[in-house]
Amino acid sequence: MRRNWMKAAALCGTAILGRVALKARRTFRLCNKSVLIVGGSRGLGLELAREFARRGARLTICGRDEKTLRQAENELLQAGVSVLAIPCDVTNREQVEGMVRTAYDHWGTIDVLVNNAGVIQVGPVDTMRLEDYAETMDVHFWGPLYAILAVLPEMKLRGEGRIVNIASIGGKISVPHLLPYSASKFALVGLSEGLRAELAQDGIVVTTICPGLMRTGSARNADFKGRHQAEYAWFSISDSLPLVSMNAERAARQIVDACEQGDAERILSLPATIAARLHGLFPGLSSDLLALVNLLLPSSDGGKPTRRKGRESQSSLSPSWITSLSEQAAAKNNELPVR
Repeated sequence: MRRNWMKAAALCGTAILGRVALKARRTFRLCNKSVLIVGGSRGLGLELAREFARRGARLTICGRDEKTLRQAENELLQAGVSVLAIPCDVTNREQVEGMVRTAYDHWGTIDVLVNNAGVIQVGPVDTMRLEDYAETMDVHFWGPLYAILAVLPEMKLRGEGRIVNIASIGGKISVPHLLPYSASKFALVGLSEGLRAELAQDGIVVTTICPGLMRTGSARNADFKGRHQAEYAWFSISDSLPLVSMNAERAARQIVDACEQGDAERILSLPATIAARLHGLFPGLSSDLLALVNLLLPSSDGGKPTRRKGRESQSSLSPSWITSLSEQAAAKNNELPVR
């Protein structure tokens, strides 16, 4: 019996040492690395660009709105960052492949790919249409897949590369009034986890990031349906509360740390981590709690499925002193209209 225990201990020790050695091999420095951030012109993407730049990376950023993209590019250039900005619609495979070719031609390689482009539609299920689900799948699943397939051949040839997929806690727990968003983020989490397992043999490390609520200022550019003002109020207030939401700069630091360290997954913010653990252990209880939350959210009241941006859905509650942190983040992170 004692011999068996010794053998088991030796096997465990070998496994631990092997894991430590593997993690050490995966850790790398970002200085002079070429980083492509898809969706890097505003919000979390722009914060990520700043953080990668602080660590010495050379950047390529893309965005669909060229004015916003150029404003982000100018900010980074004025800060002395080596950056290339390329307009791109991530739902168009030809545009994505062209963007990747341009980045290769400019930098010679892409060491890190960050898939961060996103859209959010907020509202009850009866206000959502098939087009809403298709749009989120195009941006959150097909867009990342197009970019990944475009960078993989060169990464495999070099035997090294990093892919960071920005999913969401909504890809772990499906949240009421965010069904298209959550469904597409679940798809991205599945893609990301499967890719990590398959690409490890090629020296390519895939990291899945699942943020909770963050103060990026992006609620202004989200789409709202049903009772627009009420939906925008609860969403933007939740995004602003310090104990519930996470500072965007801190989130960016943690994401870049996870990239350097080769983490499989990182869930951002304590509330999101607790929610994910609770759902994993007690999915039935978690779903029942979310059903109670849903009762507190605005009803559709026969609301039409027309969309309005957050900035078009303002009320006495939002913007207000309650949302002041998000308003500050919007100004800092290029979420305001470009003149």
